[in-house]
Amino acid sequence: MSKPVSYKRHRFPPEIIAHAVWLYFRFPLSLRLVEEMLLERGIVVSYETVRRWALKFGPAYARRLRRKTPSRRDVWHLDEVVVTISGQKHWLWRAVDQDGYVLDEIVQSRRDTKAAKRLLKRLLRKQGCPPRRMITDKLGSYAAARRQVMPDVEHRSHKGLLYSAGFSQALPICLAP
Repeated sequence: MSKPVSYKRHRFPPEIIAHAVWLYFRFPLSLRLVEEMLLERGIVVSYETVRRWALKFGPAYARRLRRKTPSRRDVWHLDEVVVTISGQKHWLWRAVDQDGYVLDEIVQSRRDTKAAKRLLKRLLRKQGCPPRRMITDKLGSYAAARRQVMPDVEHRSHKGLLYSAGFSQALPICLAP
């Protein structure tokens, strides 16, 4: 059990510290950009202070984000994209919830029902409970896999629903060769 975050003996209120740490970790910003953004809001703080806050409070925020428990109200957005790894074509399958958190990613060499079924089984095992609704693109493999793995889940298949729900705004993917 981890001890709670203490803001004692800090000059700035907890809300400002939390906002600075959130800005630094949520967006690809440098410490100096976070300092500048806070300055525009009338908060004079150095980039070195933001760095110290990130080192001290960052792990606690990350633990809380990772500890997010799945619920029955969740909506999963699933999509796949082709990636080239060492000159060979592979498919990167991703699942994101309604808040934009990446639930799972898997790289496979095929794009069929078996691959979609593998992704859904992994998601169920990791999340612990099925979602209320699943939104995918027009790929028929999702529907076939959903019928086999979780037949009670509502499925919406529409090309525009993924991007209107913020799927494209999810965390970036980095694949090292």
